[in-house]
Amino acid sequence: MSVDAIVRTVFPEGYTVFFGADEKVIMTPQSEEHSSTIRSMQIDTLALGRHAKVTSDVYLDFPADENSAPDLAILREDARKDGKRYSFEDVLLICEVVSVSSARKDYDDCTAKYGRYGIPVYLVVDPYAQEVVVHTQPNGTGYIAAYTHKYGTGKLPIDLADGRTFTLDLDALPRP
Repeated sequence: MSVDAIVRTVFPEGYTVFFGADEKVIMTPQSEEHSSTIRSMQIDTLALGRHAKVTSDVYLDFPADENSAPDLAILREDARKDGKRYSFEDVLLICEVVSVSSARKDYDDCTAKYGRYGIPVYLVVDPYAQEVVVHTQPNGTGYIAAYTHKYGTGKLPIDLADGRTFTLDLDALPRP
């Protein structure tokens, strides 16, 4: 698809559109719950500092062209882009927010992938089940440890590999 065609295209309301390096156009619906959950988590990341390296829906480079654009990623403070993107090696925490169409991918596929690449902490935030699953101790097939925390149970401190703590406010996460 040419740049002119993209500029003139009217994409359906409620969809997030990604343009991959391989010239693919990926359209995913984004619900209000999904969007407000990401925003709530972004607000919680402000405690890491105004200039903390936090991305949302931004491609990260993984080996073997398995790039991902997670809903939220917290990077090492000294992370540097390699070309146009950060590397998976710079990631301290990845969070995916479950949507109706992404549940299997977020709970299963991403857990295996992020664990395989050694992402230290992987969060699955599920607004429909109103729970957060914290995966730690990555290994070659996923994660050794997974803990589930219900919405409305206070503040959840999550230790990052660089010594900082990301605190997720489970009381502030929006409910559908």
